Amino acid sequence: MTTWNPDIDVQLTDSEDEEDIAMKRDFHGREAILFVVDAHLQECKERLMEAFQLISSAFISGMLVNDKDLMGLVFANTQHSPPPLETECLDNIVVPMNCAVFLPLRQLTKPIVEHYLQFIVSAEELFATDYGLAENGRGNFAATIRLCIELLEKCGKKLNNAKIVYITDKDTPHPVASNEFQAALQKASDLEGKEFEFHVIPMIDDFDYEPFYKEFITLSRAIDIDAFQVPDAQLLREILADRKLKQDFLRRCLGHFTLKLGPNLVISAQYYNYFQRRAYPNKVHILREDNSVVRKKRVILVREQDEETQDIKHEFQIKSTDGWYECKMGEESLRITNTQMNIVRDFHRPEMMLLGFKHRSSLPEVIYSKPANFMYPDDQNIIGSKKLFRALWQRCLEREKIAICLFLGKRKSVPRYVALVPVEAEQSRDNNYRSLLSGDGFKIVYLPEAKHIRNIDLCDWNSTANTASDEEVDLFQKIIKKLRIDYQPNMINDPNLELLQSNLLALSLDFKTDDRGLARVQDPVVQDERISKFLPEYEELFGNEIEPAKKRSASRPAASVGASRAPKVSKIDGDQLGSNEYVNQLIDDERLTNCTVAQLCHILKTHFDVEPPKSMKKGQLVDRIKTLSS
Repeated sequence: MTTWNPDIDVQLTDSEDEEDIAMKRDFHGREAILFVVDAHLQECKERLMEAFQLISSAFISGMLVNDKDLMGLVFANTQHSPPPLETECLDNIVVPMNCAVFLPLRQLTKPIVEHYLQFIVSAEELFATDYGLAENGRGNFAATIRLCIELLEKCGKKLNNAKIVYITDKDTPHPVASNEFQAALQKASDLEGKEFEFHVIPMIDDFDYEPFYKEFITLSRAIDIDAFQVPDAQLLREILADRKLKQDFLRRCLGHFTLKLGPNLVISAQYYNYFQRRAYPNKVHILREDNSVVRKKRVILVREQDEETQDIKHEFQIKSTDGWYECKMGEESLRITNTQMNIVRDFHRPEMMLLGFKHRSSLPEVIYSKPANFMYPDDQNIIGSKKLFRALWQRCLEREKIAICLFLGKRKSVPRYVALVPVEAEQSRDNNYRSLLSGDGFKIVYLPEAKHIRNIDLCDWNSTANTASDEEVDLFQKIIKKLRIDYQPNMINDPNLELLQSNLLALSLDFKTDDRGLARVQDPVVQDERISKFLPEYEELFGNEIEPAKKRSASRPAASVGASRAPKVSKIDGDQLGSNEYVNQLIDDERLTNCTVAQLCHILKTHFDVEPPKSMKKGQLVDRIKTLSS
């Protein structure tokens, strides 16, 4: 995932003549991922099938999350080059030797994913015969990269983020002293010029980047070779399986704004979600008759009516931007156009203004006001913002300060007071890649306002008498601390969404998945081990727990067995039903339902001189009495 690296991104020149690449970035377009599988993986069937399963997970998640992205699959170092399913897609593309295009860059659909799933079912036995391995196991890496660049350029769509994912288990595609090795390194400059990202996914854990891929990746990204950090191969495979390669922060950016630090001192920044939100499918309205999708369209019609006959003289349709607001000022009418209204609404652009600094201890750990956002620097508007941003971020870290600002995130929105909390990229404390998603920057914490604060006296509200001593309370505080876990929303899947996706896959592709909604929550066995050392102290303070005796159902007396059922006891005093005041009180209090059927019949006969039929039920009798009394 592309993030702001303060050790790399601050290396900017002071020359105003040099064009900055970030100024040319276009944020409109589609993402493309082109998978390239090395045919050497067929030497180990397990690695080959694992690579196919990773791509299968990426295809399925891509179809569920964002089907507009483009994906393709190419096999490198193959002996044979069978044509793809769509042969006409390679008319303007020259496929070199020892390469095979299985799927050109296409928008994922159900037939495409089904075709790939059918392929991997028999790939373990038929891949060697259909594709094979190049002679002496040596293909042409430079020709493969040229084919990938050509597929990306001729995909027919505008791309803003294109990636080539090379899956292999060989640390170098060619011998170091060969001409092919130098030609392969020269292809890195083509990737850098095209702004195509190159990723290597090793299928072995002890993968060596030094012979070739370290220099190739640094050249393709135009960074210093000493800045290259060897990634964890297992984490890369997890990222690919969960398709986190598409989580480029440029794509997930919520908006750009300017941060005013003082007079004539402004930097450019951007913000995005602090954690990746789960994408739910859009709601679709369908007609019951023919299951067609309902299309909603707003139409604004302007009519001219005759004041006397109210007949429509003229009627025409206008756009929403051509409308107006009209209000009468006495005898005259004042007309305000939408353009004038938008000028007033867009009076302030999205920006943030620094108000001051506070110590980090003054901010509570948790604020239940609004989900936090994350802020990164951006040089696309003001060159040099990353330098100043890094200085501010590093200074706040050293002095343990937070910045209090006034933030207007979007046009036509209400400004909010926020706190910029400096956050440092956490090193991987566990073996899960999800803790690596956030990097160095400022977390935007929205401060609560007066309407968000509630004063509740917890002592008087829903309180129970506490009979525990101070020692017992301290013991349970220690137990709760041991059972507490750090809540990270990006580490816990939404069980409802997992169930929905599994149902969609089972319905469309007949593909069953495991519902692991809360699989990352700690195991109860681990929690028991954490509090095991407190059990002796617990037994000493509270003693052994005595299980309460189970309640037994009341046994019916022997004399009543087989006897006739006892009649219901009347809830209403039958002696008072002769009084009109008492009956009216029952009607006003809506207590007629407490009367028996015999009593209701007695009320109708006595007070209303009505002889109800025996077939009438209790509810009908009550309604009849209410009707007669009204």
